[in-house]
Amino acid sequence: MSKYEIIIYWSEEDEAFIAEVPELPGCMADGKTYQEVISNVEVIIQEWIETANELDRPIPQPKGRLMYA
Repeated sequence: MSKYEIIIYWSEEDEAFIAEVPELPGCMADGKTYQEVISNVEVIIQEWIETANELDRPIPQPKGRLMYA
């Protein structure tokens, strides 16, 4: 599982869940169920990273989460 932030929302227009990865420009996936969109976006993240590597483009580091004490 990736460590990138994933934003998931329901799209009435598409009648599907949409997942966006803000740190990876253009990285998005959809799915009819929440589980399907998570599975799909994990594949797309890996493909995005592989393509960036092939094109010698920089790959952003995941932001991570703030830790509260």
